[in-house]
Amino acid sequence: MTTHRADPVPRSADHPVSPDGPRRPALLVFDVNETLSDMSSMGQQFEDVGAPAHLAKAWFAGVLRDGFALTAVGASEPFAQIAAESLRGHLHGLPLNRGTEEAVEHVMAGFTELPVHADVPAGVRTLTDLGIRLVTLSNGSASVAEALFDRAGIRTHFDALLSVEQAGVWKPDRGAYAYALERCDVDPMDAMLVAVHPWDIDGAARAGLATAWINREGGVYPGYFRSPDLHARSLTELAEQLT
Repeated sequence: MTTHRADPVPRSADHPVSPDGPRRPALLVFDVNETLSDMSSMGQQFEDVGAPAHLAKAWFAGVLRDGFALTAVGASEPFAQIAAESLRGHLHGLPLNRGTEEAVEHVMAGFTELPVHADVPAGVRTLTDLGIRLVTLSNGSASVAEALFDRAGIRTHFDALLSVEQAGVWKPDRGAYAYALERCDVDPMDAMLVAVHPWDIDGAARAGLATAWINREGGVYPGYFRSPDLHARSLTELAEQLT
């Protein structure tokens, strides 16, 4: 059932970013899907069931679109529910090698097997050594992040694994970032969001956080979004910039 939220009061509204510009944050708030997890293997999950691999990217983009659309009208659904329902639509009419529900289960199971990007373990450990608190804020489930980090051996480096499911609103709504700040008892000017998605960077910046864009693929940042405070090609490079 779709849930409706009451608009939270963003703590960031009263605490603008430091006028002196970005500084070393006390708290790093990490996006999870694609920022920390390497989702390139999801194409194989589609091929396994007889669907083309390129559907993986279109499907994931559609899940985000629909989550954002619900957020825009003041509603919210869990990531997994939107993902599974959207997947049924993408697979409809394709010559699958198994039933639709079995195919959906197989593709969705791919989330439980993803690795982290190669730079993540060393980057996370170096950031921890700098004395910076690390948490996550995902549009997906916190349990998915926990399993991901357990496989990578980095779970102990994160103080908390937060999800918008508890916030009641998806990123990039400022209420999602306000929820993370309240949970961590940190002012926005002392927090920095780390993400590969420009829409996430923009949302966090509008909520008063500093931002770091991880650009592993050498992409171009859209000019219609607020610019990130830091650009890095990896978490290890981000750690160097924060040293």
